[in-house]
Amino acid sequence: MHTLDQLNRGELKGVVRLQLSENLTRFPNAIFDLADSLEVLDLSNNNLSDLPEDLLRLKKLRILFCSNNQFTHLPDVLGQCETLEMIGFKSNQISTVSSESLPTQTRWLILTDNKITSLPDDFGRLTRVQKLALAGNRLRALPDSIMGCRHLELVRLSANQLEAFPDALLELPRLAWLAFSGNPFCAERDSHDEFKTVNFRDLELHQVLGQGASGVISVATWQKNPFGFSESVAVKVFKGEVTSDGYPEDELDACLAVGNHDNLVRPLAKVAEADCSALVMELIPAHYTNLGLPPSLVSCTRDTFPVEQVFPIEKIAKIVEQLERLVTHFCEKRVSHGDLYAHNTLISEDGHVLFGDFGAASKYTNLSLQQQQGIEQIERRALGFFVDDMLGLCTERDKSTAVYQSLRSKAFT
Repeated sequence: MHTLDQLNRGELKGVVRLQLSENLTRFPNAIFDLADSLEVLDLSNNNLSDLPEDLLRLKKLRILFCSNNQFTHLPDVLGQCETLEMIGFKSNQISTVSSESLPTQTRWLILTDNKITSLPDDFGRLTRVQKLALAGNRLRALPDSIMGCRHLELVRLSANQLEAFPDALLELPRLAWLAFSGNPFCAERDSHDEFKTVNFRDLELHQVLGQGASGVISVATWQKNPFGFSESVAVKVFKGEVTSDGYPEDELDACLAVGNHDNLVRPLAKVAEADCSALVMELIPAHYTNLGLPPSLVSCTRDTFPVEQVFPIEKIAKIVEQLERLVTHFCEKRVSHGDLYAHNTLISEDGHVLFGDFGAASKYTNLSLQQQQGIEQIERRALGFFVDDMLGLCTERDKSTAVYQSLRSKAFT
């Protein structure tokens, strides 16, 4: 994080990335002094409502984040910035997105949690866009031209007002990660009476294990254990607000809908109270570790991995076999996970996989057979990307093996 004083004193000359959060109401003109070097500008968590018409003076600007501000429209000037390819305006008050505000070279567009009712009719001209996050808006439909976005790989449409499933998405050849729950066309949430309901006051939370967009996971023990569960469990307490993937209630619904599987973190019970929604799960043994890391600004939609991470081809084959069984299970339950990634995968020392995080999951039991088949094809495409990522972790010597060649035939690149 930088300061406005540093910027005004000229101490940031030559920086490539600038991050300012000081309740700004106006765009600081001193930013233009960085025009020869600035590539990433993060003005999130301020009180901005517009950008200067000469923003294009930042001739090297590739990435712009303005989340948690006061914008009511996506500024038209963005479309004039010839190098700008990643745009993030999450959690503003945006209701209007014009064609002029969208640079043709856009690869990453994040407009989550706004008030957008429609996209420009010519949205399909954004042929390079790979990542599109629109959850938590007021969209009633998508423009048919979106079929022109042939490089789209990740789309988030949950928690909108879509009256029908956007069939145009099924025509996209690379779409692999799709979330659409919480729209009027979606199946109703189930009560899942097959799972026990417990009182939150019966649980005592301890150390935090992890925190995501939809909630916080902690170790917990029982104050009162009415059903004889294990003494130590994991509890995910949902935040109760729209996230980058959708509504927490839909995450809980989808997680319980898929039920038990050898490669899923086992759900035990639910908490459903007026001021608290939570999921009680088996505690994952400490020797399980994350298989991958989330995508970066460079990789956009693809997972990242430590440079030193290498697996023998036999272990990769074992991992892929487990994920294949899991995807088949999802299809049988008519639930699209929507986030089939290595960074959502835990692995033990002996290669056993546990999978979780249903924040982007969507049920599709009520859709037509053709739509169901299309959604399952999208999910299997994610599996193909997963296989491709795994093969990137094997040794050069293993690439000449029959096992590698067999796996390569399943990969999507």
